[in-house]
Amino acid sequence: MSIVYILAAILIFGILIAVHELGHFLAAKFCGVQVNEFSIGMGPALWKRQKGETLYSLRLLPIGGYCAMEGEGEDTGNTRSFVRQGFLKKLVILAAGAFMNFIAGLLIIAILFSSAQVFWVDSIANLAPEVTQTGASGLMPGDQIYKVNGWRTYFSGDAQMFLGYSGDTADIEVIRDGQHITVQELLRQTCTDQQGKPYQGFGLYVGRQAITATAWNKLSYSWNQAKDFVQLVWFSLVQLVQGNAGLNDLSGPVGIVTTIQNVGSEAQQEAESNNENGLLAAAESIAYFAALIAVNLSVMNLLPLPALDGGRILFLLVDAVAIKVFHRKIPERFQAAVNA
Repeated sequence: MSIVYILAAILIFGILIAVHELGHFLAAKFCGVQVNEFSIGMGPALWKRQKGETLYSLRLLPIGGYCAMEGEGEDTGNTRSFVRQGFLKKLVILAAGAFMNFIAGLLIIAILFSSAQVFWVDSIANLAPEVTQTGASGLMPGDQIYKVNGWRTYFSGDAQMFLGYSGDTADIEVIRDGQHITVQELLRQTCTDQQGKPYQGFGLYVGRQAITATAWNKLSYSWNQAKDFVQLVWFSLVQLVQGNAGLNDLSGPVGIVTTIQNVGSEAQQEAESNNENGLLAAAESIAYFAALIAVNLSVMNLLPLPALDGGRILFLLVDAVAIKVFHRKIPERFQAAVNA
């Protein structure tokens, strides 16, 4: 595994975690909460500067950062401590990290899409002769595939993925001449492929349809790509819960580095075969993958699990209910222990 891609993975995660902590920092300052230290990086300090009540530092290891707010784990008596703030301010501060990660991912996508000429979406190239739900009220060649089983198909490749995880039937929504048409319970059956060979499937020959990359479409499809990344996270979690995917399908650090290496190498080889700048293509592909990680981090961090911001937000909601019903707060030390 190339050291370059390992360093790229460390740098990507380091920047995204620092951006996450910057979100907490900016929200805390906006809400009037005292921030004792804001650090970029971890480990021994390379540079420090005290400005007002906050110590700003740059540390040796580029693996993240932190925003140390007054009174995060206990009530210090300071009226500007985190624990003394109201529900809305706490919610804004806790959610700000995930929001900044999402914005970072969206910004990367927008930059990458700024030079796009076309966007490719899924469409029906043809239908197997075994498919009966065709015609004006059914499916037809040229239809743009809009949804599969309720999952939105934003870009080319989405439809094949959703169909691959479908059961014996699939609900397909298409767009034809600006009209949305839904075909329910399309049957998985023995169909004939385009070479005349039998296969088990839904009989859809999925192709691509080009959408011109106007200035508006560049903005619109940047937003769609971010939504597609969010949807991918939830789709993966649903498949995990339903047993269609296992934990071994989820990539850990090694898997992510390997993916970065594969993405960069494949993009570089393809660009060089077309007499294009291979390094630039590799950098763009890695940046695209970084956007995927950024949006994934924003979604995963909001899951209601201990140690994540989502877990702290869950306690915040439970605390609000406890105050309303029992007129008592959940002790801060208990929340700090669970979310440590």
